[in-house]
Amino acid sequence: MTSKETMGQEQGLVTRKDLRKMAVNTGALGMEYSWNYPRQMNVAFCLMIEPILRKIYRNDPDGYAKALTRHMAFFNITPQLAPFVGGVAVSMEEKVAKGEMEGEAIDNVKAALMGPLSGVGDSIFLGCIRVIAVAVGVSLAMNGNILGPILFFIGMSAYALGLSYYVYFMGYNSGKTSITKLLRSGLVKNVSEALGALGMMVLGAMVAANIGVTTPLAFTVGGSEIVLQTILDSILPKMLPLLIFFGTYRLVVKGKKSTYIIAGMFVVGILGSVLHILG
Repeated sequence: MTSKETMGQEQGLVTRKDLRKMAVNTGALGMEYSWNYPRQMNVAFCLMIEPILRKIYRNDPDGYAKALTRHMAFFNITPQLAPFVGGVAVSMEEKVAKGEMEGEAIDNVKAALMGPLSGVGDSIFLGCIRVIAVAVGVSLAMNGNILGPILFFIGMSAYALGLSYYVYFMGYNSGKTSITKLLRSGLVKNVSEALGALGMMVLGAMVAANIGVTTPLAFTVGGSEIVLQTILDSILPKMLPLLIFFGTYRLVVKGKKSTYIIAGMFVVGILGSVLHILG
């Protein structure tokens, strides 16, 4: 009996306990800790699924070696959704071990999932959840409540860990067929656009609520006092906070160091206050 035939009889070795362990092991939780420029998250991804690969190919050393090599290829995705792709990969590896699928198919599916899922993941975590969490945390902190940063850290960690744990089982149960249908349905694109819009709405509200910059400048024209802030508010309420936000964003996009940007804000703020330009 060949090694592949042996593996074919031994499929079903992967248990829910194995899946639970993989969803919270070092690789899954440290998806960005071993990030590198050439292949980015490949080491952590391989480390995440390695225990299950060892079990699937326990009687096929060559298959195990090929699987490890296969999953050391380039990989990059929103970290919280990496377990989802890991679940899909493990499900497909079982089929490869049975001889029902070629290993190259896993490479193709991983490559197809990275872009769409990153779009959704970045919209959820960076453009929506994180913005909301920061807004809540900053609001509490500005009122002198020490729970602001604590709730931000705990809330983000619990949400990310809980979702990562859940999507791993989803990925394993979905396998290749369901993933292909999901990509073709256009649902990924629709969800990504909707969450992106929601994130921008929250970000706009956060800018207006937490950047309290005004100007006390006033001019006398023809015996009448003209307050610059009143004119700005009539054009667009909270215009100065919005301009400051976009100016800071532009500097970040250009690659300016955050320490320089923060130092510049301190200098401009102090000078603006002393010269009675900013309030």
